[in-house]
Amino acid sequence: MFQFSIYLRHCSSRENADVHIKRVKGFLPEKGEIGILTITDKQFGMMELYQARKIKERPNVPQQLELF
Repeated sequence: MFQFSIYLRHCSSRENADVHIKRVKGFLPEKGEIGILTITDKQFGMMELYQARKIKERPNVPQQLELF
């Protein structure tokens, strides 16, 4: 596995992305790693995301009481 967390930022141009990359480089931690992946809008649009199917359990519905 490559990452524990993923942060995403849209940049309108490569020049704008370079500004943010420079900022991140200025805050590199002493320990740990940071990876930056730059992709185009078209590549982002072709991304496929999958989630495992999870069976949702029905919540325990408490018994209704009537008060007179």
